[in-house]
Amino acid sequence: MLKVAQIGVGYWGPNLLRNLVTNKYISVKMVADKSKERRTFVNNKYPDIPVTGNNDLIFKNRDIDAVVIATPVKSHFDLSMQSLQSGKHVLVEKPMATNVKQVKQIAQIAREKNLIAMVGHTFLFNTAVRYVKKLIDRQELGDIRYIYSQRLNLGRIRNDVDALWNFAPHDISIIQYWLNDPEPLESKIIGMDYVQKGINDVVFMNIKYPERILANIHVSWLDPHKIRRMTVVGSKKMVVYDDIAKNKITIYDKGIDRLAILGEHMDFDDQSNFILSYRSGNETVPTIKWIEPIKLEIEHFLDCVVNGEQCMADALHAEKVVNILNMK
Repeated sequence: MLKVAQIGVGYWGPNLLRNLVTNKYISVKMVADKSKERRTFVNNKYPDIPVTGNNDLIFKNRDIDAVVIATPVKSHFDLSMQSLQSGKHVLVEKPMATNVKQVKQIAQIAREKNLIAMVGHTFLFNTAVRYVKKLIDRQELGDIRYIYSQRLNLGRIRNDVDALWNFAPHDISIIQYWLNDPEPLESKIIGMDYVQKGINDVVFMNIKYPERILANIHVSWLDPHKIRRMTVVGSKKMVVYDDIAKNKITIYDKGIDRLAILGEHMDFDDQSNFILSYRSGNETVPTIKWIEPIKLEIEHFLDCVVNGEQCMADALHAEKVVNILNMK
C-alpha cells in the first residue's frame, strides 16, 4: 500500500481525493486544507480520513510516503519542496511552479533524494489524446504542419492566475507530448484584461517549432461557448480532438497535393511546373474506450513510485511547459 496525504480539496482536489480513495493500492492517511468549510466537506464524505488545517502534520508524519498537492498555483513550489525535503514523493497539480528556476530546484532535490516529482498534466492520460499520439507516431497524418487549440468558457474566473496559466498548460503539455517534447524556436503571446486589472481573461499564443510546425493556442474564460477542441493538420490527413463531444476523435482524409504536369521538355522534377489536387475523402470516427484520466494519472504515479516506471509527467516535462509559458 502506498500511504498518501493530500493538501488542498478545493475546485480540483475532490476529484483527486476520490480517485486516491478508490485505488485499492493506496491508503489515504491524512488530508489538509486551510478552509474549515473544505475540511468539513472531507469529514462528511470520508469520515475515516483524518483532516487538519496544519500542513506540517503531513510533512512530519513518517508514515506518509507521498503527497498530492491541489492548492493555488503560487503555493505549488513551496509545498512541493517541503514534501520532498521531508522524504515524500510528490504529485502536484499543474503547473509545477511559476518559473523554470523553481522547477529545476524541484527536479534537483527529487534526484538527490531518489523521489518522484510528478506534475498533474491530466490530459496526458486521456485515452483520446493518446489515440492521436499513436496516429502521429505511425505517420498516418503525414508530416505535421500545424496544430491549433481552443479552450474557452464563460467563467470560472480566477484571481490567482490568468487565463493563460489556468488553461494553456493543458494544451502545451498535449502538444509537447504529441511532438515528443521538442524545444520551441519562439513563442508570442497577446492577451487582454477586461474583468480584472492585470489578469488576462483572453490570450492568444503562437509557438513556432522545428520542422516548420506551428501551434496556436486560444484560451479564454470570457467566451459565449464552452469549447475544448484541438485540431492537427498533417500532409496526409487531419484530426480533430473534441473533449466535450460524444465522439472525441474525428479523422479527416483531406488535404492538398502537388501533382507534376507534363511540361514542354517532359521535366517532372521542375518544381515550378505543378498543379494542385484537392483531396476530400472519408471521415472516420474511431471507437475509443473512455477511462477517467485522473484514474490513469493516479495509477501512473503509483507505478512510478512503487515499480520504478519512467514518469511521463516528470520535472523535465514540466520544465518545458513552464518555459514555454514564460517565453517572450
